[in-house]
Amino acid sequence: MGLSRLAALHGVATSYSPSPDVTVSVPDDTVIAVLAALGVDAGTPADVRKCLATAESRSRLLPPTVVVWAGEPLPPALAGLPPGSTVTVEPEPSDLPGRPAGRPPAPLSMRARAAAAPVASPGEPAPEAVPAPEAPPAPGEPAPEAVPAPEAPPAPGEAPVGAMTPRGDATAATPATGGSAPAWWIPPPHGVHRVHVRTPDNRRATATLVAAPPRVPQPPEGTHGFLVQLYSLLSARSWGMGDLGDLADLAAWAGRSIGSGFVQVNPLHAAVPGKPTDPSPYRPSSRRFPDPVHLHVESIPEYGHVRDRATLDDLRQDAAALSEAVLNKGALIDRDAVWELKRQALELVAQVPLTPGRRADYCDFLAEQGQALEDHALWCALAEVYGPDWHTWPEALRDPRSPGTARARSELLDRVDFHCRLAWLTAGQLAAAQRAAEDAGMAVGIVHDLAVGVHPAGADTWSQQEAFAHGMSVGAPPDAFNARGQDWGLPPWRPDVLAATGYAAYRGLLRGLLAHAGALRIDHVMGLFRLWWVPEGRPPTDGTYVAYDAEAMLAVLVLEAHRAGTSVVGEDLGTVAPGVREALARRGVLGTSVLWFERDWEGDGRPLAPEKWRRDCLATATTHDLPSTAARLTGDHVTLRHRLGLLTRSLEEELTADLTDTAEWLALLARLRMLPEGDGDEEAAVRAVHRFLRRTPARMTGVWLPDTVGDRRPQNLPGTWDQYPNWRLPIADAEGHPVTLEEITASPRLHALMEVLRPRKPRTAPPGERRP
Repeated sequence: MGLSRLAALHGVATSYSPSPDVTVSVPDDTVIAVLAALGVDAGTPADVRKCLATAESRSRLLPPTVVVWAGEPLPPALAGLPPGSTVTVEPEPSDLPGRPAGRPPAPLSMRARAAAAPVASPGEPAPEAVPAPEAPPAPGEPAPEAVPAPEAPPAPGEAPVGAMTPRGDATAATPATGGSAPAWWIPPPHGVHRVHVRTPDNRRATATLVAAPPRVPQPPEGTHGFLVQLYSLLSARSWGMGDLGDLADLAAWAGRSIGSGFVQVNPLHAAVPGKPTDPSPYRPSSRRFPDPVHLHVESIPEYGHVRDRATLDDLRQDAAALSEAVLNKGALIDRDAVWELKRQALELVAQVPLTPGRRADYCDFLAEQGQALEDHALWCALAEVYGPDWHTWPEALRDPRSPGTARARSELLDRVDFHCRLAWLTAGQLAAAQRAAEDAGMAVGIVHDLAVGVHPAGADTWSQQEAFAHGMSVGAPPDAFNARGQDWGLPPWRPDVLAATGYAAYRGLLRGLLAHAGALRIDHVMGLFRLWWVPEGRPPTDGTYVAYDAEAMLAVLVLEAHRAGTSVVGEDLGTVAPGVREALARRGVLGTSVLWFERDWEGDGRPLAPEKWRRDCLATATTHDLPSTAARLTGDHVTLRHRLGLLTRSLEEELTADLTDTAEWLALLARLRMLPEGDGDEEAAVRAVHRFLRRTPARMTGVWLPDTVGDRRPQNLPGTWDQYPNWRLPIADAEGHPVTLEEITASPRLHALMEVLRPRKPRTAPPGERRP
């Protein structure tokens, strides 16, 4: 009982329900291991009693992070403060990265005056002093309510924003807060602030205050676009894999020629270098910075001024040979070979002096990115010397803040600058791709993808060690589709550290990703609420759920998306806890609906009619982890899994089940008169599927780019490693022959498919006649 109570206090589940009528207990040793990763020693019954007594004997006046939503009632942490408490909101600095510097919001102080309404006067002397922010609690322990000495009062006219005093139970309905809110509350501007509280009995507390708008920006209804894995999109000018130049070109063509509103790509996060490099874009070294392997080298302004043209020409010829091998000789995309050629070319480009304007832009970028970029670049430089796993580096270098690491930074200054410059160049081409999309009339533009986590040996876990739960991995519990569960090899963020630091790491991550995005897709968006933690060395079946403060995670997401003016799409496929989809929808986060999974699960189980689909979603026929539409319709995906030994039933049983599933969908399409060509026409069936998607109320409709040319191969086949070339295939046609961007855009099959997604143009009335 004591262990369960202690686990509950720290958000660690001691049981879970894979289905409504089944409850599975979590092994005690799993709970103990997870608590240890959170800094809580529960190794013995005595330890449990000690930690439990400590946790239950102390209570916080405020949690580490408090959320207030614009137009909504205050949270209990603020609404329930004792009458007479003084509340001071200290606004965030105005010179945040990417925002113009300026003066903070005008200071405002308020004092309760008996039963009268509070009076606010700019420049009025501040209320009694509020203490400086208290130190964060020790890992795994709630902080005591410290009572430090009062700080010096602010200078005249410099009173902090929002000094407020609760007045008993007096409340007032105000336009700013919507429903019932205390009359003393002045809503702060959107942002991440510090809130200081002092009660009449002199208890004090400081917390992070996230003031967020109620919802993220929404995309226009009826927007359609493409989903593509960028590496697979080779053009005639690519260096062996798709790049940011190809992305910009695809966006410009799709927006201008067929009226598409977006292009969604895979995560472009920086990878962990290796031999070979892990090709999965979902297991990066860093989610904070993009990978320069995506650079289109010739588009860099300094490229044309490289003096050693002979070496550049040789590199370009080698790159052309890589592309030729992939496109015409059956070779797989070789990320390491591509990077080796690009690295050599970028070394030459980096020798070209920057023009004054370019240098000023580079310096601004360095200043905006600050310590985070320095750490990332240093990790890259150290990895060149000591290998990509920082756990094997000399001990002094395993700590990013050690004197030894500082000396290494000085010794590797040129390499650090090189990697900083690559990050700047890549950010510039990401911005150029979004500009190309906007200039082409795209309503959304580039939809970037946020992976669930990072590689345990990469740059993020080195530079932010305190934020990760070491010895743990994110995965998924056993379910009807995978009885053994899943271990994704990604260390999770510690929810307690995120809260204690005001979600600084999360805010910085989102700000960087959203800087050049039209929208953001979040892989496994359920991770904002809880994640399945698997202790190192144990099977996924021995994991458990750990809860995150979903209110704070959502508030930060909504705030950063609002600042960037971007929409958000959550990948909410698979096991979703009750209430999660509703909470996401309330904040404007779109879901993901894949046709083959949309059935009336609470009724007869048949395919869901288009009008019954949810509105706030991205509707699509497939994803990077699923069979292409052609493979699904023909059953090719079943025979592929059979060849690789992945089936859990006989081939005949699987084919029968798959045929039944497909036949039900085709029958619905026929009843809705979306398949006029009848059975047996694969291209017509693919068009009918997308005609169906277009009829749903979904805000966004995504077309898997390989579907436009009949590609039958999945980009990733879950459950395989060496058996299948995951993340290394170029887009191919129905016969399996790779095709270039130029060939894709000229494909009659593509144009016939996209015709069904075009909005009908209004009839143009003759001169002098008004349209009805």
